[in-house]
Amino acid sequence: MTATLRPHDLIWLNARDALGGATESWVDGVWHTGLPVVVRRDVDEAGRIPVGVRGMKRDQRAAGWVKPIAVTRICTPESLVDPQVLLRTPFISQPPVQVALLLSQQQWPWRWGITGSTGYALATGIPVIHASSDLDLTIRAPQALDRSSLEEWQQQLTDGLCRADTQVETPYGAFALNEWLRDGKALLKTSRGPRLVSDPWSREE
Repeated sequence: MTATLRPHDLIWLNARDALGGATESWVDGVWHTGLPVVVRRDVDEAGRIPVGVRGMKRDQRAAGWVKPIAVTRICTPESLVDPQVLLRTPFISQPPVQVALLLSQQQWPWRWGITGSTGYALATGIPVIHASSDLDLTIRAPQALDRSSLEEWQQQLTDGLCRADTQVETPYGAFALNEWLRDGKALLKTSRGPRLVSDPWSREE
């Protein structure tokens, strides 16, 4: 089950001590197995999953590691974009959810999902978003995508009800869509660190 985990997936664990490495003092008082952790972009030679822990405050973020055997449930960003599910969420009045709902009612030539605080709220029911929250999105792009379609997507976000940021996930890492469309190059976030590229789908660059 965990072989297909990707950055931004939310996972639930089977025990409190399954989370290792998150030594920040607030973690013990906030995190429990009823709350998910988010998969990070990192590599562990021992095969552990890199995860991030989210607290209730913006500055409460911690990095940790978990063994794959401890994972009991996975929620992917793509699973959160069903328009019928979005319409029924208690957060439907919030601008980030409104923008996500608009996107979900259209056909796009790629798979996409909701990440960040909006994704966390939709997956858990915990009210960590408000009227001024951002919307974080991810587009799965195993092959190069049509620029005009990406520009159409970005234009809808530019004209939206809230600030929205899209990360495009390629086989070699992820990049910020608005940066790439604007500059023709972007920082590709990889499991080994960032690198500046003009073609995010090229292994050689």
